[in-house]
Amino acid sequence: MTDPVLTITDANLSLDGNAGRVDILHDISLTVRQGETLGLVGPSGSGKSSLLMLMGGLEQATSGRIMALGQDLTAMNEDQLARFRRDNMGVVFQSFHLIPTMTALENVATPLELAGVRDAFARAEAELRAVGLGDRITHYPSQMSGGEQQRVALARASAPRPKILLADEPTGNLDATNGAAIIDMLFDLRDRHGATLIMVTHANDLAARCDRVVNLRDGRIDSMAKAAE
Repeated sequence: MTDPVLTITDANLSLDGNAGRVDILHDISLTVRQGETLGLVGPSGSGKSSLLMLMGGLEQATSGRIMALGQDLTAMNEDQLARFRRDNMGVVFQSFHLIPTMTALENVATPLELAGVRDAFARAEAELRAVGLGDRITHYPSQMSGGEQQRVALARASAPRPKILLADEPTGNLDATNGAAIIDMLFDLRDRHGATLIMVTHANDLAARCDRVVNLRDGRIDSMAKAAE
């Protein structure tokens, strides 16, 4: 059995809103192993995206513990978490989050430059070619379709060769054809770089491609099972 890359123990998440304190996640315990593909499913508002944010250190647990690659995320401050993500994680969001004033090449290369990668632009170009955008590297986000922008986001997430790849509804803003292409690319990136892939999805066909599926309901793990073979 492979080593765990993520271990969540009795994690809770509460956030303060206009109506007062809201409890988002309750007593979450979960282990994700190296090379595993994990799907997070459940109805809207069940806590899927919040759990993914905890895994990436983008939200801090109110209580409990989150270990990633042997490091305690719950003991880190914001700067430490940012450095940990930079060095170990790739994150793909539903809404792309590209920098509009940068070309596709610059969007992918900039995080590499910040991480001190010497061949940042060469690696960025290689990743863009790997997702079929070799002829779009000088284009800006506004000059690209939604599917192309998500490909840029995939290239940006995979270029640092992350050990953990997190995806939050990566096909949510795309049509069926583009969505299917993005998913194939996501799994290809996982295979090429040997990453552990964790994704939030509403799509049953996508969940079925995962090694294991965790179903959340009302902020709790409702069920956990291997995907249908």
